[in-house]
Amino acid sequence: MKSIAPKRIYLDHAASTPLDPRVRDAMMPYLAEEFGNPGGLYREGRRAKDALEESRARIAKILNSRPAEIVFTSGGTESDVLALAGTARAQRTKGNHIIATTIEHHAVLETLEALEKEGFEVTYVDVEPNGIVNPKNIEAAIRPETILVSVMYANNEIGTIQPLPEIAKILKDHKGILFHTDACQASEYLNLDVAKLGVHLMTLNATKVYGPKGVGLLYVKSGVALKPLLYGGAQEGKRRAGTENVAGIVGFARALEIAEEQKETESKRLMVLRDDFISRLTKEIPRVILNGDPLLRLPNNINVSILDIEGEATILYLDNEGIACSTGSACTSESLDPSHVILALGKPYEHAHASIRFTLGRETTKSDIDFVMEKLPHIVTILRKISPVTVEENAKSMSHPEAFAGEGLRVKAKSKSYK
Repeated sequence: MKSIAPKRIYLDHAASTPLDPRVRDAMMPYLAEEFGNPGGLYREGRRAKDALEESRARIAKILNSRPAEIVFTSGGTESDVLALAGTARAQRTKGNHIIATTIEHHAVLETLEALEKEGFEVTYVDVEPNGIVNPKNIEAAIRPETILVSVMYANNEIGTIQPLPEIAKILKDHKGILFHTDACQASEYLNLDVAKLGVHLMTLNATKVYGPKGVGLLYVKSGVALKPLLYGGAQEGKRRAGTENVAGIVGFARALEIAEEQKETESKRLMVLRDDFISRLTKEIPRVILNGDPLLRLPNNINVSILDIEGEATILYLDNEGIACSTGSACTSESLDPSHVILALGKPYEHAHASIRFTLGRETTKSDIDFVMEKLPHIVTILRKISPVTVEENAKSMSHPEAFAGEGLRVKAKSKSYK
């Protein structure tokens, strides 16, 4: 007798995490009676200001930074834009060249596109087939006019972890180059010590660590010049105008503290589930390819291409069975374009369209994985029967399975080009 899911099985924690009850409890006073504006000089304003600065200090302790180096924003996207556009415009007299990888979040890539229209030049460094950038390739891209390098700490689609300290060491030898990282996905599992990472700017987002939506932060190392994006107030050291989201910031601080407390144990638990899930996917379903490095990836990330079917169709079928997952970044879920991250690994268009991302969370159990593996093989069989796309194995891929992820494939359907 087949089992019935006792609950919705949510496996898209890279997109958003549920609000931790402990975080909600910390926020509640500032959603009701403590409603003051932190800019006010009267009692209600002072209490709000005290809560704001206490939260800033608690977060700074986790990041091993100074409280004044924390700038609160509306989320990860705003923090990325402020980091790139704010510093690039402030550094314009020193140079106009920026370096980033080809697998950055769209918040970074689209900001860089906008900066190119302002006269900045951008070099996009390719990653290796395993989704990790070679620090030597970053170094090779450096020019005398380079002012900024942006490398994501852990990728939001394939979960690969980048060698930030190695890159920081290289940049230290080239004085004057700022180093930014989008660490939104890393915050729940990896070390956030900015000194050890060697970064000048770091983006974080509360909704990735069981905190509230609509709040994020940008770490800005002391001495880094930053032109604001928003005007109209002196909040956040004149770096980000607008009344601060006190309730959200209080919740963000509590969420980061909880994540820090259980980071080691939760990472170990999820790695066991992750590796078992990957093993079952690749063994129990034919023609499944793991995207990204099998080891140097986030403990909760599983990204695979299930060949011969469309990822969007798979998601809809799984949703009907009570299982939530995604094809990649939540920020591009309404787009039919193939994943730029999968394509950056050197994989064909059909692999990108066949990709599925499962990201585990605190409530994920082995029984959840068992239920997915009960339903998914049957769904794949159904979809392959009606799929217009078939990826054929040639003799090389059949005799050498490792080639199956690259040149050992030919595709019956016509591929689109992607730039």
